[in-house]
Amino acid sequence: MKMAATIDAPAKFELRSVIRFLQTEGRSAAEIHRRMSKVYGENFMSDGSIREWCRKFKEGRTDVHDEGGHWRKSVATVGLVERVDQVVRAKRMFKISELSEEFPEIFICSEN
Repeated sequence: MKMAATIDAPAKFELRSVIRFLQTEGRSAAEIHRRMSKVYGENFMSDGSIREWCRKFKEGRTDVHDEGGHWRKSVATVGLVERVDQVVRAKRMFKISELSEEFPEIFICSEN
């Protein structure tokens, strides 16, 4: 029997989706790691990471995408969007620097 080729450089959310799917079938973390190693190669994800994601999904997490820990949280609210819309419609011709002065909460630079 010929073994299928491995999938190189899978996206993180793809791996997490497979983990979630196999876990819903009742597979253990160890079995999930063994099965995925055959498809993604030996070093795709550690056994500990698989166990961690199994725990997260068991605790009720459904999102397979990154939580964005290093990204800033959104400051957009309905009120802020309405205020910016009013200013833009009133001026029509403006510079971004004018908006940054009027709405400093939007234009905060992160330190990275």
